[in-house]
Amino acid sequence: QVQLVESGGGLVQAGGSLRLSCVTSGRTFSRYAMGWFRQAPGKEREFVAAISWSGDSTYYAGSVKGRFTISRDNAKNTVYLQMNSLKSTDTAVYYCAATTAIRRAFSLEAEYDYWGQGTQVTVSS
Repeated sequence: QVQLVESGGGLVQAGGSLRLSCVTSGRTFSRYAMGWFRQAPGKEREFVAAISWSGDSTYYAGSVKGRFTISRDNAKNTVYLQMNSLKSTDTAVYYCAATTAIRRAFSLEAEYDYWGQGTQVTVSS
């Protein structure tokens, strides 16, 4: 069983930065493609960013492209989400997710088999 634990959330002013981390335990981390999703109050969970098994390929939602950066350290079993130029619209619970196979697209929630418990990010304007 794979366990994912997110950390790094918090309260930040608009324009500020945060870095989220997600540590994965269980099987070999490099077997998993990783994604970040978020859910704002009253809204559906949405794709934020994803990274391939080796880290060679990354994918972003249009709303965060150029501001967020996803990366991974396979030696530390950790995926990161560096968030810069934060906006109040980025306020949400952020979840990391893992999958061994992508059948259609990295951005699809249904592709991911394992999920963390989420970490709250609040951006004040």
